[in-house]
Amino acid sequence: MVHSSDDDMEEYVVICLDELRVALRLSVVERVIRAVYVSPLPEAPKIVAGVINVQGRVIPVIDMRRRFRLENRRMVLTDRIVIAHTARRPVALVADAVSGVLEYSGPDIIDADGILPGLEYVDGVAKLEEGLILIHDLNRFLSLDEESALECAMTPAGGR
Repeated sequence: MVHSSDDDMEEYVVICLDELRVALRLSVVERVIRAVYVSPLPEAPKIVAGVINVQGRVIPVIDMRRRFRLENRRMVLTDRIVIAHTARRPVALVADAVSGVLEYSGPDIIDADGILPGLEYVDGVAKLEEGLILIHDLNRFLSLDEESALECAMTPAGGR
């Protein structure tokens, strides 16, 4: 049996939402910041909580609780916002906490299709002694309809 080399290892940022733990590839994460005021964004999809200003960039805030059908709750000062990027845009993801960066290799991860074919937002599941972590694909997080609605909501009225 061939042992996995360091080249097979991928780094993930682990986000906590209640008891649920979700991992994003470190390569898509720009930074983690403290909770800030989120300005409402009319006409945005329900999954978008609003927008924030990060160093002059207006970034949509995605409510991951809505996507994973967790109980809604107000953002609190101890929450964290993960600034990440999809192929199309930067996004801000609200998390209860960020537990750090972990490394996983291929054998530690079960492909999502092997668990339940058609899982839209999950690439796979990492098995740990402490439980499971969902490996998340940010590029598939918003549906095409949500992406279109967000694009319209983010475009200034004069630019339409």
